[in-house]
Amino acid sequence: IATAACLLLINSAMAQTMSSSDVSAIKSRIRSDYKAEKSTCGSRSGNAKDICMAEAKGKENVALAELEHSDKLTLKTQYQVNVAKGEATYEVAKQKCDDLSGNPKDVCMKEAKAALTSAKADATVQMKTSEANAKASSSNKEARADAAADKRAAELKIAEEKCEALASTAKDTCLAAAKAKFGK
Repeated sequence: IATAACLLLINSAMAQTMSSSDVSAIKSRIRSDYKAEKSTCGSRSGNAKDICMAEAKGKENVALAELEHSDKLTLKTQYQVNVAKGEATYEVAKQKCDDLSGNPKDVCMKEAKAALTSAKADATVQMKTSEANAKASSSNKEARADAAADKRAAELKIAEEKCEALASTAKDTCLAAAKAKFGK
């Protein structure tokens, strides 16, 4: 319940800037939740204890990565969240494989490793795609701004040409109005 409350707090904090004291308080809560889960693992034995410990550590690592992301909101921190989730899943799967032996254990380990590799690859693709989309959006904005400037320049030339047909004072007034209207 405490972990869920912490994650809810992290998600609600994403919409606003967090102070360093907020970040510290949430980190303390995450670490105390980890210690509490770790102590519940103490009552177990053997591989069940190892699985429980891996789950607790994975939750802590993911929560810390999500906190970092909610505080900084960058593509890199989002990548780190995705990788932390993949690594947490891998560590738990690896411990579950320990219950097996022989070929089934080897297959289990290879599946766990493949899932980790896939999670990291997906995180990389997401980050690079987001970077490419941001660059494309920026380039698109620049192209639109350039096109708008070109249109204004062309409209100014048309207005100046129309002003040429007028007499001296009217011509000067017309040119001033055209320059004011088209930004020159």
